[in-house]
Amino acid sequence: MPEHRILDRFITVDSAEIERLTSDQKTVVLDTTNEQTRSLDALLPPLDDDARAEATRWVHYPWRHALVHLLGPTSFRRLRLDRNRNKITAAEQDSVARLSVGVVGLSVGHAVAHTLALEGLCGELRLADFDDLDLSNLNRVPATVFDLGVNKAVLAARRIAEIDPYLTVHTFTDGITPGTVDDFLAGLDVVVEECDSMDAKVMIRDHARRRGIPVVMETSDGGVLDVERFDLDPERPLFHGLLGDIDHASLTSMTAAQKASMAAQILDPTKVTARMLASVPEIGTTLSSWPQLGSDVALGGASVAAVIRAFALGTPPPSGRVRIDLDALIAGSRDPHPRVASRDER
Repeated sequence: MPEHRILDRFITVDSAEIERLTSDQKTVVLDTTNEQTRSLDALLPPLDDDARAEATRWVHYPWRHALVHLLGPTSFRRLRLDRNRNKITAAEQDSVARLSVGVVGLSVGHAVAHTLALEGLCGELRLADFDDLDLSNLNRVPATVFDLGVNKAVLAARRIAEIDPYLTVHTFTDGITPGTVDDFLAGLDVVVEECDSMDAKVMIRDHARRRGIPVVMETSDGGVLDVERFDLDPERPLFHGLLGDIDHASLTSMTAAQKASMAAQILDPTKVTARMLASVPEIGTTLSSWPQLGSDVALGGASVAAVIRAFALGTPPPSGRVRIDLDALIAGSRDPHPRVASRDER
């Protein structure tokens, strides 16, 4: 359930809560609705009369001890997403608002969920992660020291609520387990898998395949972007068949070392970046875990958002894998108009 609460002053119980919070000296009250309305009035084409007459709302953010006055849901969305047009048209924005997306694993997944919310690429987000934010996560998760110890799914949901309190977000703070996977996947249009556990990776795909839900994955090494269209092919082997005929039941007798080997096989060791390849032998000895960079995670958020946008706009990609390796692209770039050195520089 969301932690923030949307309050309507025309509802008696909400009106009483607004009065209580505004009189509470511990609550920060922020009201910029005059400025919001002026921005709304400047939009082209102008809003219709019904949208202009929409009542404002107050949103209580308990983790910030704050009460914020905002435009109503229709006018808020129209103004917030106005600069999307026409890369995403107004009609398309209405269409993508019907999409339901699940994100499992909220490190790379945090960047994914945040970007989806920024662009308004779905009407519902489900976020699953059992882990709490650790100081070692702050090289790649866009959070702060004030968030340490907060569940990663809750943290991402809070950040999204501060962007768009009207977007429906559900958190699964136990992560994906045999007891939660069905509820998590029920009714989803796309699932984004960004977790570390091999068991969870396979279980998600097992259940997604049965339900005909496409799975998208991005790894933060070499920009691997992976799409599995189980909606088109319910018999499609998991991970494009890279692990053979595998399912969740077949993992029960495997050791941790065997599962780690399978994870490496999914990524194709021959195509892992040189620095990652050199790091692998050090994991568990001089390295605590897999190295990851904030820039790679940010790229993953953008890459997956592009895929989700394609699904939402009716032009989804086929199953397959591409690599968006920025380091390789930059290293191979050439300036078509090189600068000529001046005489003083020669």
